Amino acid sequence: MARIAGVDVPNEKRVEVSLTYIYGVGPSLSKKILTLAKINPDERVKNLTEEEIAKIREAIEKTGFPVEGELRKIVSQNIRRLQEIQSYRGIRHKKGLPVRGQRTRTNARTKKGKRKTVGGMKKVLAKK
Repeated sequence: MARIAGVDVPNEKRVEVSLTYIYGVGPSLSKKILTLAKINPDERVKNLTEEEIAKIREAIEKTGFPVEGELRKIVSQNIRRLQEIQSYRGIRHKKGLPVRGQRTRTNARTKKGKRKTVGGMKKVLAKK
């Protein structure tokens, strides 16, 4: 397995696809990196030489976009800043609720976690 930006990229996949395994590199940035490095996107990772892998590493640095650890650090700092200034988004992050305006009465299970049943509501309504 080739190691690029601290990530083991899969050998059997095309270079264009395997670069997307790096955090912060999507399909469009992957294409841009390969054009800078002058490498065929259809080439398999296992067929790349050490020089070509080094060219890819250099191209990632040349793009100027933060990837992997640096990008994760920036994102976490942004979230921490929102929480410190107690903005609406920061409070939502802190509570573990959706941040971008989604409804929470139903859905939002991936963010909220497993359901916690609150009992005793039917009895209160039935007595009235």
